[in-house]
Amino acid sequence: VLIGIPMTEKSESQSIPAGLRQIARSFSRTGWISFWSQVVLGVISGVVLLVSSAFGGNPNANQNNPGTGFGAFLAVCGLLVLGGSIYMAFRYTIIAKQLQSPNPSQRPRKADTIQVLRLGLMVNLAGMLVTLFGAYAIVGTLVGKSISQGQTALLDPNRVISGLDMFVVQANINTIGAHFVGIVATLWLLNRISRT
Repeated sequence: VLIGIPMTEKSESQSIPAGLRQIARSFSRTGWISFWSQVVLGVISGVVLLVSSAFGGNPNANQNNPGTGFGAFLAVCGLLVLGGSIYMAFRYTIIAKQLQSPNPSQRPRKADTIQVLRLGLMVNLAGMLVTLFGAYAIVGTLVGKSISQGQTALLDPNRVISGLDMFVVQANINTIGAHFVGIVATLWLLNRISRT
């Protein structure tokens, strides 16, 4: 009997193989890091997009620059997919708890766990793709504005690049970063589980 450790904890920890305990710790740590990183980046992106749409100025600006409206739409779609990615990161922490179960029948099978990780990877890749397309549309519009800015800025205020335009770009970059965190976390967990 170890001093300071109750007998039930000792027997439970001995019933779980050491490799499985390490994988469970990896799932728990990586899941929480991925979850909170994506939540923070997603909230910042969401707030920035809300502020830019609320204070976007002239409603006719999007008619003159269709890429901005479509790009913002894709940015919002990327944020919605990020919600699914955040759920997948939380699901990794649930898998960690299930892996630590002393009852082997309550532990998820390796094949099922790999399927969950593949689904998480697909969600993040889809979100990153949608958000990248949004960034391309927005940046393309801003490049067009910057090229024509010197000649028509005095005649057409819609051609001036504003700080809010740059906020939308920043929101997209944050969302891409959040999806990247999800991809790295999932690939790392796939690597850990495939080595067992």
